[in-house]
Amino acid sequence: MECKENVIHYLSWGFIISGVAYLFQQTRTQTPYGRYVTSDGTPGRTCPAKLAWFLQELPSFLVPMLLLLSTDTQPSLGKDLLLWTFCLHYFQRTFIYSLLTKGRPSPLYIVFSAVVFCSVNGFLQGHYMLHCATYDDAWRTDIRLYTGLLIFFLGMAINIHSDHILLNLRKPGEVVYKIPKGGMFEYVSGANFFGEIMEWCGYALATWSLPTFSFALFTMCSIGPRAYHHHRYYQEKFEDYPQSRKAVIPFIL
Repeated sequence: MECKENVIHYLSWGFIISGVAYLFQQTRTQTPYGRYVTSDGTPGRTCPAKLAWFLQELPSFLVPMLLLLSTDTQPSLGKDLLLWTFCLHYFQRTFIYSLLTKGRPSPLYIVFSAVVFCSVNGFLQGHYMLHCATYDDAWRTDIRLYTGLLIFFLGMAINIHSDHILLNLRKPGEVVYKIPKGGMFEYVSGANFFGEIMEWCGYALATWSLPTFSFALFTMCSIGPRAYHHHRYYQEKFEDYPQSRKAVIPFIL
């Protein structure tokens, strides 16, 4: 398959523009998900948390894998990076995390929006890394590649460990929210979000391209405000909430 350069270009800039727009939107209104979903204030029906996570994350894994299996691609660094970063992350989110989550039901329109985004992004990342990205032999020893991969896998570890802490906060049957403790939660309220932001910043650095940068930026604009909302929620709900904790970036923000 030939590289669709124009499609990649427009999709990448679309992610950048829509990410910034979504950031500003979240400063005015709060997206109804998780603890912020109310039965009387959320339009439409909802989907069980486990099913919602599976459905909305699946396209990010499935689309690149279908592209990989349906095209005759030679061994390449771009292919390896796609499989062991992007696809690895979404395999964990789709087939492992979705079975473990204990979250509240998600509005169907949120799930549908996520499915659309993940489908488009799965194509953008998969098509670019398989059919457009070219890396010469020098890139295999470039500091950006190894630094980016280090950041990615460190972020993935933080993300998974933080999710583990959140999943074990409450005993079976409990519905109350508690202060998360341990790991990166000692430094930020949104430790799981911080880990995911690290992942995609590392991915963008290791691959050094507009499509991967646009996805990293969209991620920051999308889940960064969520970390701030969680931070504000904890501060308002718990009088003993640690004052030294930041929202999403340790010691800074």
